[in-house]
Amino acid sequence: MKIVNVGMVGYGFSGEIFHAPVIQTIEGLNLCSIVSSNPLKVEEKLPGVAVVSSLGELLADNNIELVIITSPNATHYDYARQSLLAGKHVVVEKPFVITSEEGRKLIELAERTGKSLSVFHNRRWDNDFLTLQDIISFGALGEIRHYETHFDRFRPEVKTRWREQDAPGAGFLYDLGSHLIDQAVTLFGKPDTVYGDVGIQREGSVTDDYFHLILTYGPLRVILHSGSLVVKPGPRVLVHGTKGSFVKVGVDPQEEQLRSGSRPGDTGWGEDKEEQFAELTIQREEGPVSTRVKTLPGAYERYYQGIYESITENAPLPVRPEDALNTIKIIELAKRSSLEQRTLPFA
Repeated sequence: MKIVNVGMVGYGFSGEIFHAPVIQTIEGLNLCSIVSSNPLKVEEKLPGVAVVSSLGELLADNNIELVIITSPNATHYDYARQSLLAGKHVVVEKPFVITSEEGRKLIELAERTGKSLSVFHNRRWDNDFLTLQDIISFGALGEIRHYETHFDRFRPEVKTRWREQDAPGAGFLYDLGSHLIDQAVTLFGKPDTVYGDVGIQREGSVTDDYFHLILTYGPLRVILHSGSLVVKPGPRVLVHGTKGSFVKVGVDPQEEQLRSGSRPGDTGWGEDKEEQFAELTIQREEGPVSTRVKTLPGAYERYYQGIYESITENAPLPVRPEDALNTIKIIELAKRSSLEQRTLPFA
């Protein structure tokens, strides 16, 4: 089996919780080096993985084929550009970049260098999203007319971390919105129009902590919502079609499982509790009939398995950069729509 040596930039929350543990479960991927200012943390969590102090030092290692960028959003473009120029394959933590112009430049550079470029939109492998895709593929809901998904939390206190500072790429829309937008684009493609209501609700917040987006696709309305002052969340996903409805509560467990030390392949990985199974209601001649649908297991590991296969077998990327670019375009339009208080066409 071919071994792909991996270097990672950053070992904060994303690198520690989402990337490193999953990479280490993929046969053929060898996480061998990390750029970090906290070597003791890396050595404690990942014994045997080298720690280097700069991106330049990482890129100078000819044994490394794949670079994973998990540093703050504002660094994504420059670090990905340097990595591609150094002849490395690149995975960028979501959001892809800050502006669509940066995204276009990286896609062009990846094409010129012949290296793969992908974005870690891991929530395509959330258990609720996988289950919904399965339901839609069988035509159980008919033609979809209403798709609504929420990423609500109760976090009333503003934390002193870069995601909540007044800086490019900070805020809920880039952070949580990129997940919801990517899922919508995966299901429905590019929208016709974008409407955005993006704002601040918490006292002391200096960047957006609330958003409500409406994407139109002909008669279909896609609603993407997030708030930080939600004590009791409602349904996570609501989908209504010409034949039925799909309602799902609860959040995919993989993040919490990774936090607690579980890994892909462990017993119960990505599985829902029965009380969080979706309710599928189909309109029959005798009236609506509801059933519970067992949630398919979540599978974040499928992203990195796909990356490995794209490098070693020239398989399709699990997330194409062009799709991630559309997510950034929608974020830009949503922010502009909110400022101008009008619906904008997706161009």
